[in-house]
Amino acid sequence: MIYPLMTLNDNTEIVHSETLPDGRVKVYIETPDSKDDFHHMTIYLPDYQIEEVYRYTADEVEKYIKMIRKMAHLIIPFAAGGGFENASRV
Repeated sequence: MIYPLMTLNDNTEIVHSETLPDGRVKVYIETPDSKDDFHHMTIYLPDYQIEEVYRYTADEVEKYIKMIRKMAHLIIPFAAGGGFENASRV
């Protein structure tokens, strides 16, 4: 299952998976682009393994890694609890 986490001002979408069988959580980041369709990347928590970087610059990758590091303490329990709405009981 994939759960929405946030949408940034530039329409970048950040979503995450439920807790995977190996205990990790997949975080997927996607930014629409009129020339390239979408830029995207995947980060796995808690080890911050990066995969599938497409059309993001090194600076953008670093920016998203920093952002995810600051939110990992929230994302991991959200993944275990069925996304933000279920985990936070909103």
